[in-house]
Amino acid sequence: MLDSFAVLAWVQNEPGADRIEALLTQAQRRKTFLLLSVINLGEVYYRLARQHGHPLAQEIIWQLETLPIQLYPCDQDLALEAAKIKADYPMAYADAFAVATALRENAAVVTGDPEFRQVEHLVTIEWL
Repeated sequence: MLDSFAVLAWVQNEPGADRIEALLTQAQRRKTFLLLSVINLGEVYYRLARQHGHPLAQEIIWQLETLPIQLYPCDQDLALEAAKIKADYPMAYADAFAVATALRENAAVVTGDPEFRQVEHLVTIEWL
């Protein structure tokens, strides 16, 4: 389960980008399975749009759609599970979706965002 922090690190060639590149290669070879919540996809878009404008943000989204990353939809149950996590832990709502999705799918969250330290007892975190 990729958090937006991980995707942005890869897109912007920041620390941790090499780890994401390795995971993408493994996913391409079907040695791992990568998920990204559509909520976290939206977070990637708005962060890129704020920094670089809407055209570049859209181009990056189109590129992400060609990668071996399964976009994970949001339904009412997932939204409420994320809301419960957000209510109990001071973290961004989009981050709560990453946690809720990882819990539902029994997946680790790949991130470098320190906000996730507070939920390490709930879900496995693969730190960048």
